[in-house]
Amino acid sequence: MPSISQLNVYPIKSCAGIARDTVRLTAYGLEHDRNWMVIDGEGRFVTQRTHPRLALVQPALHGDTLVVGTPGMASLEIPVDPAALEGAPAIAATVWGDTVAALDAGEAAARWFSECLNERLRLVRFDPGQERIASRKWTGDATAQVRFADGFPLLVLGSASLDDLNARLAGKGVDPIPLNRFRPNLVLSGIDAYEEDYTETLRIAAKQGEVELRIVKPCTRCPIPTIDQARGAPDPRWPAEPTETMSTYRADSRVGGGITFGQNAIIVGGAGDTLAVGQTVDAELRFDA
Repeated sequence: MPSISQLNVYPIKSCAGIARDTVRLTAYGLEHDRNWMVIDGEGRFVTQRTHPRLALVQPALHGDTLVVGTPGMASLEIPVDPAALEGAPAIAATVWGDTVAALDAGEAAARWFSECLNERLRLVRFDPGQERIASRKWTGDATAQVRFADGFPLLVLGSASLDDLNARLAGKGVDPIPLNRFRPNLVLSGIDAYEEDYTETLRIAAKQGEVELRIVKPCTRCPIPTIDQARGAPDPRWPAEPTETMSTYRADSRVGGGITFGQNAIIVGGAGDTLAVGQTVDAELRFDA
């Protein structure tokens, strides 16, 4: 029977994730996921695409505090509750084509990230009073909320898909790639390789009832999977992997021939419930592909 084998939360966009045994599902995704984001002087989002060292920034949740650390620097502590930023300046923060009024996380956070990445940057928090809606081109008549994720509330990946990719890499003499290169929220075991590509609905037997997720869009891959998350840079032996290998078999006509790995999902039902590693999943396949 398919089940959840990993749950990962990424509190600060493009920084390291936190593996959770249990996590509350909200209308915008997993609780705390992409609630914070680093921005440049123009208010545009900063990610590993241009600043790969963000991979070495490790957040940790300790009660009401988000503790952020990286090698060679003292840790930074940030309040989790957005009410702690009441009265903070509003900053226009842009993620791809969306601009929202975000809450400035303060001078200490700005100095910390500026020193970390050797550039004048600021940290902002998503303002819960704002609304950002996922693209209706893909969600149809469903209204899906999203915070600072690229475009959708959840990223789903089957562990068998990674196993298949790693088998292809091994055939070229390349070391296996860990899951953290792909930054999934939900990892599923017990489904075939790439079965998530042909799945329409996921129903999860959660703690309070049934959670229903709908797969809406293949995840088009940027250069981030080439970044070794343990070193904050590509592996010099294979700087173009795994993208080079994926390009031979993962082009998807649904996204203009882009290289895809994993699927974006929205929450249809069950927001407020708790997901846990080991919960069973009913994967309903799509038959129009």
